[in-house]
This record gives sequence, C-alpha cells and structure tokens, in this order.
Amino acid sequence: MPEIPDLDVYVDHLERRLEGQPLEQLRIASPFVLRTVEPAPDAFLGRPLRAVRRLAKQLVFEFSDEHFLVLHLMIAGRLQWRESTASTPVTLPKRNGLLALDFTPGTVLVTEPSKKKRASLKLLRGAAALAALDPGGIEVQQVTLDVFAERLKAAPHTLKRALTDQRVFAGIGNAYSDEILHRAQLSPFKPVRNLSPAEIETLYHAIQACLEEWTERLRTASGAKFPAKVTAFQAEMAVHGKYREPCPVCGAPVQRIRYAENEANYCARCQTGGRVLADRSLSRLLKDNWPKRIEDLEG
Repeated sequence: MPEIPDLDVYVDHLERRLEGQPLEQLRIASPFVLRTVEPAPDAFLGRPLRAVRRLAKQLVFEFSDEHFLVLHLMIAGRLQWRESTASTPVTLPKRNGLLALDFTPGTVLVTEPSKKKRASLKLLRGAAALAALDPGGIEVQQVTLDVFAERLKAAPHTLKRALTDQRVFAGIGNAYSDEILHRAQLSPFKPVRNLSPAEIETLYHAIQACLEEWTERLRTASGAKFPAKVTAFQAEMAVHGKYREPCPVCGAPVQRIRYAENEANYCARCQTGGRVLADRSLSRLLKDNWPKRIEDLEG
C-alpha cells in the first residue's frame, strides 16, 4: 500500500504536470470503484485543478468551487501517467484499469492488478464533505515531540498497531512502520504504555528521519519521470520484505510474523533483545520446537 513517501512523490509529479489544467474527461471502467452518488462525474468536467494533496493515505484532487476527487489506492492500486498525443488516444488497460483522468497534457490512469478490487474513488462537494474523510491521525512530520508523545501514549495499542492506525498517525503503513521500528530498535509488539520517555523520543526522531530519507530517495529515483514502480518492497530497506536475510546492522536473520493480510518484519537481536516472537500459526505447529532466542534459530 502506498504510504507517505510514495504518495508525496505522486503529489509532486501530479501538481507539476496538472496544476491549473481543466479536467476534460473522467472515465470510469469499473462501476465498483466509485463509492459516491452526488455530485455526478460530469460536474467535474471543465473544472481546473487547483491542487493535489494527501489526506492520510488518500490522494485529494481539488478542483474549482470546492469540488474534490478523492482516491484511495488501498493495497494494490497504482497511478500511471500517459502523455497526450494527437494520433494515439490513451486507453484504459482492459484487465486492471479502473479509471482515467484526462487533462490536456496527459492522462492519469488508476490501475489495480489484484483480484480483490479495493481501490476507491469518491467525488465530493464542499470542505465539510472532505473533512469527513479525515480519519483524524496527526501528521508526525508536522508536530512537536510533545504533541507526538501525547498522541502516542493515548493509543491503546502495541507500537506497530499505533503507527499504522490512521486515527492515531496519518500516512504510515505496514512497510515504513517496520523500517521506523528497526531504526528505533524497538519491538513492533511492545505495548505503547510500556515505553519510556527516552524510547518515545527515539521513536519520534526515527519517524522523522525514515520518512524524510525515503521520500528523498524516491524523488531522486523518479527524477523527472512519473514514478512507475511504486512498491512496498525496496531493495534498500533494512527489514521490510527481508525475511531470513541478514540485518544490515547486526547480521542476524530478519524475522517475520504474519497476521491477517499484514506482516511485521523485525530483527530479534536489534529490537527484541534476542527473543524470537511467536508466530501464531508456526508456533502452534512446532510447539516446543519453536525457537525462543535468536541463538536457537541460528543453531
């Protein structure tokens, strides 16, 4: 699922290409992607694009007279950019194309290469309607340590859950929460209530550094080209998607716990004092053979 670094780079490229441009067509290939009834898609045609911004994990296209087009890409949704040419109209991909936003300079395609179509489009009129889609999480990069600490301590969660709860913090998801917690050397399943003030401060600075670093990395990687390979699994990541690969800090094999459709990736030596956290399914299967320490696992 695209998170802060990915979405912020999308915003950069969209505004650079489309700010001030009128929407010529709004083509919806899948009837399931549109989740609102009023206003109708035709109400957006001819309206100039005022701005593009992020609202938690959603992309907001603001048109004139407080008309908002809100995209939530969910897990597999992605954006593609096609330059306009007089000879070749931009067509939606048949298998995974959801919708197209046609402007004079080019077309924004929304695709979702997944059997489960979860990406959504909402068409809104008025600032109040847009505000209703805000889950309430704070933007960590825009608040002080004190504000961050107050919001974190109020969350009745483990650390991984607190970071990814959009009602607590906006825009952080499964991938970057793994990277943040590894950088902070904190267990993903440590209860928030057990954090010391020093650990909270370490976490705060880890979030700032990790998100800033990855946003700049993705900006540099895309350059002038529209980002075409937005993925949660980056080769330079420390632990996310690196199960059994060596931790870049200590060399111990990265561990993974899967739950529902998510997973937590961590280094037992760096983050949990050498303790291998129990995976529900595997620990039930292996019972007493489930390794308790990183030394047992390596042995």
